[in-house]
Amino acid sequence: MKFVILAAGKLKEREVRAIADDYLGRIRRYAKCDEIEVKSAADLAAAVPKDALLVALEVDGDALTSTELSKRVERWCSTGKGMVAFVIGGAEGIPKELSRSAAARLSLSKLTLPHRLARVLLLEQLYRSLSILRGEPYARE
Repeated sequence: MKFVILAAGKLKEREVRAIADDYLGRIRRYAKCDEIEVKSAADLAAAVPKDALLVALEVDGDALTSTELSKRVERWCSTGKGMVAFVIGGAEGIPKELSRSAAARLSLSKLTLPHRLARVLLLEQLYRSLSILRGEPYARE
């Protein structure tokens, strides 16, 4: 099982970076997880790992509960080589061609979120999904 977080832009704020790194560390106890930052949304497609199942984070994607997400994560990880790439676009979103090539589209909220917070929220939900799948008390599901 491997996750790749592809994001347009860098996490510049020290506090936000610290929270993201905390969740990355938690996730890495259970699965490999890489974070790839590109300069712009136009660079995202080139950074998608070849064998990854692509999940686009978009406001009009599937809105799931944490339990539903954990089941999808389990299913996604059981396909192909077990690599799932989550794509977070820039201010203009994810390029249409990349969005169309995604195996799934996921919404973290109907609210408009700053991309740096969307990344932290995704990382927390991935950690929560792994906790649910392992039956650990963090999730309280």
